[in-house]
Order: sequence, then structure tokens, then C-alpha cells
Amino acid sequence: MFTTSDQLNVTLICGPTDMRKAIDGLCNIVAYDLEKEPCSDHIFVFCGRARDKIKILQWASNGFWLHYKRLEKGHFQWPGIDDEHLSIQVSPRQLNWLLDGLALNVQDAHPHLTYRYHDD
Repeated sequence: MFTTSDQLNVTLICGPTDMRKAIDGLCNIVAYDLEKEPCSDHIFVFCGRARDKIKILQWASNGFWLHYKRLEKGHFQWPGIDDEHLSIQVSPRQLNWLLDGLALNVQDAHPHLTYRYHDD
């Protein structure tokens, strides 16, 4: 099942992806265009040209998950849709921002805190 733990490696595929592609087509993009291993601990996130659809490819020990989200109104704040970079790495927190409709460089987000009750 889809999870966004802090240890998750998230790769966003820049530029538009044909949302008709299924698991095999998305694996081909990862393997041949990005030269990365689809069966790894990374999740790979793809966005359509209209930025209203996202697919997430995730390997889970013995098979792939393909997660799909379509917005009924609006679009995702997808970075690099017209960029020349093939992919960028983002944090799981930033992925959640994108899925919630926010941009990656959110200025109003609460900062990440490391809090300890006792000083050692």
C-alpha cells in the first residue's frame, strides 16, 4: 500500500507523461530514459500534460503498485513541466504538498522540528 514515510525516496518525472501508460510503459521510462531501477525502494511520480492526473509507480517486494489520482477541478503545482531535467528528487513531505495542491517551495509550511524532552 502507498506510504509516505520519511525514509521514502521520491523521484518526480519532469515534463508531461502520457497518462495512458500502465505499469510496463512507466517502468520503461524509469529503466531506459532515467536509467534507474524500477524495482527499487524509490517511488516514481508522473504527471500528465494538463497537470490534472498523477500516477505513482511503487515496487512492493513481489509486484508493482500503480496509484492514480485525477483532479476534478484545478491542477497540480507540478515542477519542471517544461524543464529539460528528466527527474528531480523530492522529500516525502514535498510529495504530500504536491498531492494537496501546493507548490514544492511552500513558504507558509511549518518548519520540521526535532524536539527532545531531555538534553543528554
